[in-house]
Amino acid sequence: MVDTLSQRFAKLVKKIKGQARFTDSNIADTLREIRIALLEADVALPVVKSLTASLREKALRSEIIGHLTPGQALVGLVNKELIRFMSDGNTDLFGGIKKNNFTKKSILLSGLQGVGKTTTAAKLAYWIEKNHSKKVLLASCDTQRPAAKEQLETLSKLGGVASYGSQNGSSALEIALGAKQELVNGLYDILILDTAGRSAVDEKMMAEIEELHKAVSPTENLFVVDAMQGQDAINVAKAFSQVLPLTGVILTKMDGDARGGAILSVKQVVDVPIKFVGNGEKLSGLDKFDPERTAKRILGMGDIISIVEEMQEGFEEKNVKKLATKIRRGKDLDLDDLKEQIQQLEKMGGAAAILEKLPFSMRQGMSTNVVSNDLTQKGLAIINSMTKSERRHPEILKSSRKRRVAKGSGTAIQEVNRLLSQFRAMQKVNKRIKKSGSIKNLIPRGLQQWGKL
Repeated sequence: MVDTLSQRFAKLVKKIKGQARFTDSNIADTLREIRIALLEADVALPVVKSLTASLREKALRSEIIGHLTPGQALVGLVNKELIRFMSDGNTDLFGGIKKNNFTKKSILLSGLQGVGKTTTAAKLAYWIEKNHSKKVLLASCDTQRPAAKEQLETLSKLGGVASYGSQNGSSALEIALGAKQELVNGLYDILILDTAGRSAVDEKMMAEIEELHKAVSPTENLFVVDAMQGQDAINVAKAFSQVLPLTGVILTKMDGDARGGAILSVKQVVDVPIKFVGNGEKLSGLDKFDPERTAKRILGMGDIISIVEEMQEGFEEKNVKKLATKIRRGKDLDLDDLKEQIQQLEKMGGAAAILEKLPFSMRQGMSTNVVSNDLTQKGLAIINSMTKSERRHPEILKSSRKRRVAKGSGTAIQEVNRLLSQFRAMQKVNKRIKKSGSIKNLIPRGLQQWGKL
């Protein structure tokens, strides 16, 4: 997601590590490097200027110079400023979804074509029902894109969420009004309207979305933006904010090859909070935006807390205890562990999603292409075709054994090798966690309701 920024900051900290103190002379050099890192990550120029000016003001204070090493000062200052730039007190939906005295509400999603609005609508509905036990109605007001309605209906069924059955040939306005009426008269608590996008901002598109807003008067106007769009995302956000009273932003495709610029820029430019971030295609791939965790990931510190929370939510209690105990005692994972965890890993978005959240220093030399999300039923078939000894000691799997396993699982030797490569990469992650000691501190705190580890 933010590797460009993470790599630049890691190099910068290393560069000034040997200097005795933060002084007037090296502050200018440091800020220049930070400015370059931000611009390379496609952060908007006004945001870069504002951020570096604030950093300079704080770095020049007497209590900073001489009391911290340059590395500590840099990381501490940048971390605080990143959090400040991305923070907003109004990040909750509707200011907080209250269980008592809750009134029916509606959400209008807007954005360009291809940013993932339809998938995001289904993810948001799934998130609301799962976390707040409110009954959500989804409605597709996209009459431009072929099969947009059918896509939303399919996604709503996957998530167990209701969708509005509009008539073919209905206009976007008719669909929106009909869905709003069903919200008012039915058993639903929240209506989410998915709107049409275009390949670029145009007058017709803006007129339609403005008309829908006036007719429905939504409680929330959420702008959906692709995190990989960079500066383009900022320009589009400006255009939509001039037509709609936006209340928040949802950043999608955060698991892609994004440089991180949109994360820092979009809130400052449109002056609304980032409320959610989307990862992957799974309906569970939507999280509330956390500026503190995001700042740590930008600085290469990773987000192991998020990994632990996802383990807490998706993993079975007995499996988590077993895995955590093994890691704590310094034991290597074996293929029996992999067999038990494949399904749970898939719920978390796969091994690559976990790797992406590890600190930058722990990920160096490890390829996300090797640790892919393709640990499927083929992987289980391969493991099941191994002997007990082979699962416990994968290093004994030489050519003849691999041929037998491939034949028994109905796969190719290349697929057996691929699974073993993925497994070795996961072992590498485990060893890095053990070496860093992070998991020892974080797991007991994150999983305390599951008992002592």
